[in-house]
Amino acid sequence: MVSTGRRISEDWLAVWIGVFIFLLSTGLLLGADVLGWAVTASVWTDISTTLRPVSKAYGVLPGLVSLVLTYVFLLAVMTAGAMSLGANVKRFLRGFTAIFFLSYLCWVAGAWAYIAATPDKLDTFGIGWSLNMTSEAGFIIALLAGLFIGNFLPRLASGIQEAVRPELYIKTAIVILGGFLGVTAAEQLGLATSVMFRGLCAIIEAYLIYWAIVYFVARKYFGFSREWSVPLASGISICGVSAAIATGSAIRARPVVPVMVSSLVVIFAVVELLLLPWMANHFLFQEPLVAGAWMGLAVKTDGAAVASGAITESLILARAAEVQGVHYQPGWIVATTTTVKVFIDVFIAVWAFILAWIWSSKIERRAGERMRPADIWHRFPKFILGYMGTFVLMLLLGLFARDLSAAGRAAMGEANVFRGIFFVMTFFTIGVVSNFRKLWEEGIGRLALVYILCLFGFIIWVGLLISWLFFQGVKPPAA
Repeated sequence: MVSTGRRISEDWLAVWIGVFIFLLSTGLLLGADVLGWAVTASVWTDISTTLRPVSKAYGVLPGLVSLVLTYVFLLAVMTAGAMSLGANVKRFLRGFTAIFFLSYLCWVAGAWAYIAATPDKLDTFGIGWSLNMTSEAGFIIALLAGLFIGNFLPRLASGIQEAVRPELYIKTAIVILGGFLGVTAAEQLGLATSVMFRGLCAIIEAYLIYWAIVYFVARKYFGFSREWSVPLASGISICGVSAAIATGSAIRARPVVPVMVSSLVVIFAVVELLLLPWMANHFLFQEPLVAGAWMGLAVKTDGAAVASGAITESLILARAAEVQGVHYQPGWIVATTTTVKVFIDVFIAVWAFILAWIWSSKIERRAGERMRPADIWHRFPKFILGYMGTFVLMLLLGLFARDLSAAGRAAMGEANVFRGIFFVMTFFTIGVVSNFRKLWEEGIGRLALVYILCLFGFIIWVGLLISWLFFQGVKPPAA
């Protein structure tokens, strides 16, 4: 990679970083606790007790020391990655330092018991009420903090810009998440297979409905050109930022087009993240996997979708235990969300290739131009390979090396700590890049009208219907 003089893409870099952390965590399979010093933040009433190492083997390590070690490790890994991207290393060091500590501060704030504690945990913390938002409230706080910096502190936003890379952070997190879900799937293979099959069927059906209607509405009723309608339909209906950028490139749209669509995706993902998990908890707590699939089909960015699945899972598990006395095994709701979302991510490459073929052969046909099968590979989201690789490895380990399954689960628990950190940095940096004033000046208002009409008019509800059709009656295993 270095010897060729070519810079690695962010997509591939996410794979290598995610796999590197995954491999380090698997040291537990050989009896070596390589990452046990990594910091984790638990729900707290006394802030001095929230930080601790993830592994009991490092229990004597003070929480602040664990935090610093985690920062130094990630700084070294991410700086090496930034160098491979050709980034300004000095600026990246400064930016990443600020992003890491500000993001983790938001994560700790979100873990305050009065914000995060679910109803079944109130007595444990000796409190009478809570917002019941779970510790994933840290994602929302990080997003709001990023929005404040991006819109009201432009000098700070500019100073950390070199490390503001939300796509890199979320893709790395999903690569790591694959291993955790693989361990979980191995314990209940029949249910995992059912979830994957139903997820594939659901997204194909939803995908074909969503995209066609959004494209028609944008063209017919708002008068947008094909250049605007294609990335808009992809961003609203498929997978947000990645889809808008991939399909915009496929039809050779001007760079401003997918950027504006991507900004809308992020803004409305926030609304969905704040709204849909609580709707799911209220109406769907008796159908947990319907709720998980709904998050995957309705929320349009990887980070917001998986975070919505995580919040939904925490809320529903707590409510099911309180109301029904049912204790579901953790991991299955968010696994359903992630499975649906990953299948959608895979379809980005297929859809981009189809659009590129249509544009080159039908709409903008030029003499001598031909589409090549290699274009599918160029447009394929490479981080999906990392996700599937870690998933399959841990699935096979759980199936064929049962004696190592406990060590495998512990290993993925340590890797999952880094997944959470990458998640919270994703939301913080999404906020930083969302400059509302600039977007408004560029005419984002009409695009927003299409987004509002399509998202709240039918996408959310069609997604709910399809989720119900494919996942109704399917329950996670009991804990």
